Formats: sequence, C-alpha cells, structure tokens
Amino acid sequence: MLLLVSVLVVGCSSAGHSQTQKESTKTNAVQTEMRNVMYHFTESVTVHILELHGALVPVRQDGLPIFDDSRSFNLEISSANITMTTDSLANVLNQYVFVASEAPLKDLTVTTEGNKLKVKGKLHSKGDISFETVGTLSATPEGQIRIHAQKVKAAHLPVKGLMDLLGLNIADLINTKKVRGVRSEENDLILDPQQILPPPHIEGRVTAIRIEGNQIVQVFGNKPKAELPLAFGGNYMAYRGAQLRFGKLTMSDTDMILIDMDPKDPFDFYLDHYRDQLVAGHTKITPEFGLRVFMRDFNKLRKEQRQIKKAAPRPPS
Repeated sequence: MLLLVSVLVVGCSSAGHSQTQKESTKTNAVQTEMRNVMYHFTESVTVHILELHGALVPVRQDGLPIFDDSRSFNLEISSANITMTTDSLANVLNQYVFVASEAPLKDLTVTTEGNKLKVKGKLHSKGDISFETVGTLSATPEGQIRIHAQKVKAAHLPVKGLMDLLGLNIADLINTKKVRGVRSEENDLILDPQQILPPPHIEGRVTAIRIEGNQIVQVFGNKPKAELPLAFGGNYMAYRGAQLRFGKLTMSDTDMILIDMDPKDPFDFYLDHYRDQLVAGHTKITPEFGLRVFMRDFNKLRKEQRQIKKAAPRPPS
C-alpha cells in the first residue's frame, strides 16, 4: 500500500512538473503573424506561407526564442495556409527523413497527376528494386498527412492487384519503425509535419490538404471566426510579446516586424542567413520603441552578391 501511494505521489508530482514546464514555455512564447513568405528551412527545402498565426515557443523551460539558433524554439501554428512544391517534399524525404543508410526508401522523386501524388524511388530494403506508387492525400484525425496508395508498381510491373490477392499491403513492404516522422499503415504512409521538417520544428494540426498543380496545399488549424487586424499591409513576419533574441540584442515585450522591401513578390526569407538580409536593408524605431526591419529578399541578395563578384576588378598579376 505504501509503495502504491509513493508511486501515485511521484506520478502526480511528475505530471505537475511537466504541466508547469509547459506553462512556463508558453509564457515565454513570442506571438507571430506571417503573410506571403517564402520560408527556407534549408537551401533546398522551402515552403510558401500564405498566412499564419502562431507563436515561437522556446524549447527550454527557462529559455527564449533565439533567431541565431533554429533549435531554440518551435513554431506553434494555431492557423495557417502553407504550400510546398513536390520538389521540396522530395528533398525533405531524401535529405532528412530517409537519409539513414538503412532507410527502407531511397532516391525518391515526387510529382502530381491531377489531384493525385506520384512517388517513385527504390525499395532499399528489398535490394534497391525500383517502385512507383500513385495515391491520394488526406488529413488524419490526429492532424497528420495520409498518402493512400491506389496503384503500385515494382520493377515497372503492376503489383497492387497481386498484393491484394496475397493479402499484402504497403506496411508489409516498408518498415518505417526507425524512420523519423513516417509510419506505414496497411496501404497508407502517414507523414507527421511536426517531425519531417528540419528545425525550427512546427507544432500544429493539418485539417485539410489538397493538390494544386505541383503544389501541396496544407491548411493548419481553423481560421479565426473574426478577421484579425493585419500587423502590416505588405509581405511581413511580425513578432509580439515576451522576449526575443537576435544577434547581440534581446528585445523585451517584443514588437518587431520584418518587412519585405519588394512587395511585388513573396518575402523570400532564410533564417540561417537573416543577418545578410538585415545588413542589406534598413531599420526604423517606432515612438513606442518597436522595431521595423525592411529586409532584402534572400534570393535577390544572392543574385546581387554574384553580380558584385563578377563585376569586381581582378587583382594585378
């Protein structure tokens, strides 16, 4: 009886500590709003954030979001519309999800066929046999992404009918137990957006998903019933409340908006290179000590740098 009571007390104490830790990180969260942003996770993985409401939540209990450390915070999404190209999805799968040498799938390419997704690659766990699958996309009740295979080819031969005849399915062919953010379930692959993308990791539920051209359109959460006032009229990323660190500065009661210097196209932003974009732009201080940062698009910054390098005179020999 004493042992049981001790276990219950320890369990309640641990649960209380965990809850307190969550509440502490929420208190340190910086509210964010984004509009028309091309957000680079890596050189080859980019998403288009059409609109987003959420928060930067520090990973550590006593921490704060740090722009110079993408692992210091998660992006918690309350509502958003985000698109990703099939090329970016393929890069995520090849360079981040199935990157381990023992991963069951390799050399993946992703394209669309109307409103369906086509995935090609190699079954590495089956001797690198080439495969191709065509399937539909949907959101699971848990807020993840379901790819349901309708057609399957292996070594260029249709095998879906044979698999059905033998009582086999995708889960029998692909072992995803040691794969980050992916699991097989009968004839479906389930992708967890919170795990498959590089840092900063996102936290949020996918409530709808569809294909438009070569774009995969993901809807997170539910749109607010009342339209919230925009922080700015153009393309931007706004941050408010709590503390936010960037470079050598720490902003208290954060009031910062990163603004696209060229609103004619999406705001091209790369967190790992935000300082280069910052240096190429300019800043303004509001009467309330808010910070307005006008930033150069990352893709245009790179073009300008290349042009400068080409135009630079050669040193005398």
